[in-house]
Amino acid sequence: MDIETWTKMDHWFDERLVGADPALQAAVEATRAAGIPEIQVSPTQGKFLMVLAAALGARSVLEIGTLAGYSTIWLARGIAASARVLTLERNEKYAEVARSNLQRAGVSDRAQVRVGVASDSLRQLIAEGADFDLVFIDADKSGYPDYLTAALQLTHAGSVIVADNVVRDGRVLDEASSDVDVRGIRRYIQMLAAEPRLLSSALQTVGEKGYDGFAISRVQR
Repeated sequence: MDIETWTKMDHWFDERLVGADPALQAAVEATRAAGIPEIQVSPTQGKFLMVLAAALGARSVLEIGTLAGYSTIWLARGIAASARVLTLERNEKYAEVARSNLQRAGVSDRAQVRVGVASDSLRQLIAEGADFDLVFIDADKSGYPDYLTAALQLTHAGSVIVADNVVRDGRVLDEASSDVDVRGIRRYIQMLAAEPRLLSSALQTVGEKGYDGFAISRVQR
């Protein structure tokens, strides 16, 4: 089995479980036109996030790492019209494209992009007493440990924390790696294992995005 097969399988699922979606395709095209890296989740992964948000009945969702808003659209589609997604992005250009994509997809009424360094935005949210039912972490991997520390202060019993890209083609196995992203993910998983307030697992994925995976945790306190 190889990435060609994985990609074909993803497309097979896309055709049956996602279907043609002009708003999402336009978001991908806008991402490409703006020169933004096309590292967003795949359609089936996005649909997974939507299903998760819906299953939780999430009223408040925090996304750390907006990029061009592709996964934000999926998360916003999984919540009620009166619920909210707050997504954090440090790059103003990316944020502008994301806002346009959210508007085109018809979810800008329940999805807000906040621009700034994530650590600063998270400190502000903690000071505001913000609380979220679902947190999706998909930003710089070296920052994952700090994002988890903040997420624990921004959630409650029953909240779910999901982190993307925790396999990285298996490079996370290398305990001697000098790659800051690998080191960040390794530390993140170590923190999950040591944190009594979390019930955690991980899921490896293959598909058009290659070999990677998600870590998922439920807040137990």
